[in-house]
Amino acid sequence: MFTGIVEEVGRVRSAEPTTDGLRLELACERLLDGLALGDSIALDGVCQTVVALTPGGFVVEAIATTLSRTTLGGFAPGRRVNLERSLALGARLGGHLVQGHVDGIGEVVRIERAGEHVLLDVRIPAVVAEVTVLHGSVALNGVSLTVNRLPAPDVLQVALIPYTWEHTNLADLVPGSPVNLEGDMIGRFVVHYLKRRGTGGVQGAEGS
Repeated sequence: MFTGIVEEVGRVRSAEPTTDGLRLELACERLLDGLALGDSIALDGVCQTVVALTPGGFVVEAIATTLSRTTLGGFAPGRRVNLERSLALGARLGGHLVQGHVDGIGEVVRIERAGEHVLLDVRIPAVVAEVTVLHGSVALNGVSLTVNRLPAPDVLQVALIPYTWEHTNLADLVPGSPVNLEGDMIGRFVVHYLKRRGTGGVQGAEGS
């Protein structure tokens, strides 16, 4: 479980294909304190397991299923990545409850400056749209954000404060960029319940 509050922006050192996935080595600094093999860590909102520790970094291995449902398959050396360690019981929940299970990939359609803030419009798949409400929560590349507007049934808008823009990799986005999306967890359970009762919901795959 995560909070959607990015602890550090790391960089991809290497991305090596394996038999059924991708082995990624990440470089970072602050997250290494106490990091151990088997720990869970979110990469752009995707929960992964630390399989090796390297000088100044760590390694994860993304399986084919994860690559098909997230943006990890497009990771290349030099890419900046939002990093967050799993939530410790008793810690402050600064964002919202995030599982690190991506529901779908969205696409940035517009970026606009509005005074000190940045407005980001993202086209979202149906499985995310059905659990998205105005002023509700959404995780975008692992960043906990509030839905500012719903300009269209398949588009949501978030407003980024300067701190978020400067301390995550969201500043690297441009129109057309793919982004990992995780819808509100409570909304996901409500929709799942309704589907089981046959009273609604969009049919789609579960998160990664």
